[in-house]
Amino acid sequence: QVQLVESGGGLVQAGGSLSLSCAASRLTSSRYGMGWFRQAPGKVRQFVASISTSGGRTNYADSVKGRFNITRDNAKNSVYLQMNSLKPEDTYVYYCAAATYYSGSSAGEYEYWGKGTQVTVSS
Repeated sequence: QVQLVESGGGLVQAGGSLSLSCAASRLTSSRYGMGWFRQAPGKVRQFVASISTSGGRTNYADSVKGRFNITRDNAKNSVYLQMNSLKPEDTYVYYCAAATYYSGSSAGEYEYWGKGTQVTVSS
């Protein structure tokens, strides 16, 4: 069974940085587009960033463009999200997701999800 495990969340002051990691197991990375989403309690899960199977194409939500950077290492079956210039409004649970040959922004297209990691940005 495919597993995605996020790590790297935590508490950071506004303006600071965090780096999230997502390790995938039982999944052939080169077949899967990867995405990061975030969600607050009682709210709709929202798209953050995605990356194509080869890593050659990335996509970002407008709210994080220029501050966040998504990368992947297929040899390590991992995807990363570097988050800089963090703001209190970036406080969410962040989820990693995988989709077969898809790397868009639609959460419904992603087949596998991690359990999430909490990111809290204090003002």
